[in-house]
Amino acid sequence: MGWLWAIIVGFVLGLIAKALIPGKQHSPLWLTTIFGMLGAIVGNAVARGFGVEETRGIDWSRHIFQLVAAVIIVYAGDMLYMSTLGKRKQERA
Repeated sequence: MGWLWAIIVGFVLGLIAKALIPGKQHSPLWLTTIFGMLGAIVGNAVARGFGVEETRGIDWSRHIFQLVAAVIIVYAGDMLYMSTLGKRKQERA
């Protein structure tokens, strides 16, 4: 069940991150989900580094760290994806 929740959270975080980034992102949905999962992992690590542990109720500060990390990772990952995809398209032409 843990993997299913990781995929669901990654999917949601990736979509929110894509919505917050200006312009169009070209990475496919499966890659956005992976970027969102990485954002959740990195956000949790950063939150722990700042001393935010698991709390009662909704832990908004931890979720903010996750979202910020997801935005950064989706943005950087999309740029990398497009540079790789662009090179492949140029080689075929």
